[in-house]
Amino acid sequence: MIVKIVILFLVAMGVLAMFGKLRFPGQQKLASAKCPKCGRFRIGKGPCVCQKGRRK
Repeated sequence: MIVKIVILFLVAMGVLAMFGKLRFPGQQKLASAKCPKCGRFRIGKGPCVCQKGRRK
């Protein structure tokens, strides 16, 4: 009985892993929202903080 539960759990995890690798619509847009230099997400249309320079 425990073996069946373990096997079903492993199969369910495998199915979830397959769905996790799929590319969903909008993933390209999300990837382009990151700064190519530092990898942070950019908010708005302006340049990233790493490219503006810091204010004191």
